[in-house]
Amino acid sequence: MKQILLINDLAGYGKVATAAMLPILSYMGLPVYNLPTALVSNTLDYGTFNIMETTDYMEGVFPVWKQLGFSFDAIATGFICSERQARMVADYCREQSENGTIIFVDPIMGDEGKLYNGVTPERVECMREMLGVADLCFPNYTEAAYLTNTPYNENGVTLAEAKEILCKLLKIGTRSALITSIKIDGQTSVIGYNHNNDETFCLPYTEIPVHFPGTGDMFSAILIGHLLNGESLKKSTRAAMDTLSQLIEANKDNEDKNRGIPIENYLNMI
Repeated sequence: MKQILLINDLAGYGKVATAAMLPILSYMGLPVYNLPTALVSNTLDYGTFNIMETTDYMEGVFPVWKQLGFSFDAIATGFICSERQARMVADYCREQSENGTIIFVDPIMGDEGKLYNGVTPERVECMREMLGVADLCFPNYTEAAYLTNTPYNENGVTLAEAKEILCKLLKIGTRSALITSIKIDGQTSVIGYNHNNDETFCLPYTEIPVHFPGTGDMFSAILIGHLLNGESLKKSTRAAMDTLSQLIEANKDNEDKNRGIPIENYLNMI
């Protein structure tokens, strides 16, 4: 069984980031380990929250793991708190990649055309460095636009324009790439490129008009689980899209959506 390390934040209340990904990957048969980039009191959607960055802790973890000889078949990175933390994680991923570890990068920085509060231009540059060590990255359209210095168009893009953004991501250094939540020729889609077979694909989907925090993390976990179980990027992406749609549909009437989807109750859908 392939062992995977999650480098992401950990919320005390709410199914986002590590709290959302760990049960999914475990259910899919993968031994999962985690390194929190921050401890977060609850999902940010509640408006009031407390965050403790764990960079100093992380700095002490890597030498211990190296001394103990720990290694992983894959590493999935998510929310990064600071430029210092981003450089530290990039260095560790680069070192592990040289030993054959697969690196998945979700450059969590923004959505709907805007960067999240606290995300600086320096952080964007650090996430470009992360892409340089990635085997696969999967930014949303907003993040892809910032990473590639491409103007964000709220009305969407043409297929040719989407492919150009994809090419720019590859030039930064990632071997394969997906762009999620991008409207292409009027249809919300996921577009991707698989370096293993030189395949570019575009998969449309129908949006469900409801918001849950953590759905991007769940998409990432399902995608990675299928990939590590030997499926192709296109097939894994479609499976993640379809499963996420079912999860949202099954929970769309939940009273408190700010805490995310209670994934443990729906693992049989994966």
